[in-house]
Amino acid sequence: MSIKLNYKNLGLREHELEFTRPLAECAFKTLTDRSGAGHEMLGWHDLPHTYDKEEFARIKAAAKRIQEQSQVLVAIGIGGSYLGARAGLEFVHGPFGNQLRQNGGVEVYFAGSNLSSDYVQNIFDIIGDRDFSVNVISKSGTTTEPAVAFRLFKAKLEEKYGKDGAKDRIYATTDKARGALRGLAVAEGYETFVVPDDIGGRFSCLSAVGLLPMAAGGMDIDQVMQGCLDACERYKNPDLMSNDAMLYAVSRFLMLMKGKQVEILASYEPSLVQFGEWYKQLMAESEGKDHKGLFPVSANFTTDLHSIGQFIQDGSRNLFETVLWVEKSRQELIVPEDPANVDGLNFAAGTSMHSMNEKAMKGTLLAHVDGGTPNLVVTIDKLSDYNFGELVYFFWKSLAISGYMIGVNPFDQPGVEAYKKNMFALLGKPGYEDAKDALEARLKELLG
Repeated sequence: MSIKLNYKNLGLREHELEFTRPLAECAFKTLTDRSGAGHEMLGWHDLPHTYDKEEFARIKAAAKRIQEQSQVLVAIGIGGSYLGARAGLEFVHGPFGNQLRQNGGVEVYFAGSNLSSDYVQNIFDIIGDRDFSVNVISKSGTTTEPAVAFRLFKAKLEEKYGKDGAKDRIYATTDKARGALRGLAVAEGYETFVVPDDIGGRFSCLSAVGLLPMAAGGMDIDQVMQGCLDACERYKNPDLMSNDAMLYAVSRFLMLMKGKQVEILASYEPSLVQFGEWYKQLMAESEGKDHKGLFPVSANFTTDLHSIGQFIQDGSRNLFETVLWVEKSRQELIVPEDPANVDGLNFAAGTSMHSMNEKAMKGTLLAHVDGGTPNLVVTIDKLSDYNFGELVYFFWKSLAISGYMIGVNPFDQPGVEAYKKNMFALLGKPGYEDAKDALEARLKELLG
C-alpha cells in the first residue's frame, strides 16, 4: 500500500467520527449496492475487474503504432476527455516529459479544451514539419471546443498526408454505437475506441479516454491498471476506521459541517500541478450542486506559498488543506558548498533538495495548523504509473461517498449546460435563434 492518510491535524474529536460513522457507512453501502442517484454511471467502480481486455490490447497496439509513425500525438478533448491523461503523463514523466521523451513515448499535446486560436497555432508551430497523429476524444463529436480543434487538425493531416494517409493517423475515442464522431469514424475508416456508457467524463481517465494518450506518451498502462485494481480491493472494507477512502470522505464532510467552504489540494512537486487540475474537475462537477459542496482549488508549494501563502496563514478561516505529499523524489540533488557563501546557504550544504522540500512541507503544516487552517495529509511513496492508478481510484471512491453524504448525485453535471446554451444562441446555432435577442439585450445591460 503506497497511500497513507493522516487526519490528526483537522482538529476533529473522536466522537465526531463515531457520530458520522452511520452516515458514512450508509453512503458506502448505497455506492456498493448501486442503489443511489446516478447508479447507472458506476462503471468506474469495478473497472479494474470489468474493463475490456481486448480493447486494452488494441490500445497498446495503437500506442506502439503512434510511436512508430509519429513524433507527436495531439489529443483533442475537453474536461474529463483530457485532464486525466495530462495529469497521468506529468505525474509519471514530470512537466518536461515532452522534451525528455521517456520510455519510447511521443510528445503529447492537448487541444480542444479552449477556443484560443493562438493556442492551436502554437501547437502547429511546435509540430512543424514533423510527423504527427491525432486522438480525438468526444462521446458525441459535437462539443464545440474539441469539434473546432478537430476540424483544424484534421485539415492539417489531410494537407500533409492526403485523405487516405490522414485516416491512418486519426484515432477516435467516442460512443460505441451513435453520435456524429462515431458516424464520421465509420465513414472515414478511423480506428475507434469506446467512451463507456456507464462512466462519466471525470471518471473516464482509466478507460480508453485516457489510456491511449498515456500509453502513446510512454506510460506503462499495465501498471496503472494494477494500481487501480489494488486500490479497488483495498477500499472495499465497509468499516470506517479501516478504510482511508471513507475516512477522507468523512473528513471532508466534517470540515463542510464546521463551516469550511474551500478545500485546497496542496502538493510540493511540480509533477502534480496537472493532477490538481484533474482533482478540481472531479470534486467541483461532482459535489457542486443544489448550493452544496466544498469549492476545490489546488496549489503547488513552495511556489504558491509566495503568492497565496499569506491568505492561507492569516486570511479568512473558511478553508482547509489536503496536502498531497510524495515521500521519495525521482532524483537526489545535493546543495553544494560555496566558499564565498554570498547567499548564506552553506547551512544547507550537503543536504538534498528533497530533504529541504520535506522540511518546507513540515514547517508549512505547523504554521498553517497553528494559524487555524486544518490540515490532512495524503502520502504516497513515489510518482509512478502504479501510484497514479491507485491514487485516482482513491479519490474516485472518496468523492462518491462524500457526494452521497451531502445528498447530491455525484455523477451528473446539470449546471455545465447553462453556458453552452447561451454561447450557441449568441453564435446563431440553429434551434437557438429565439434566445439570441434577449441574451444580447441582457449583455448590453451587463457590459454596456
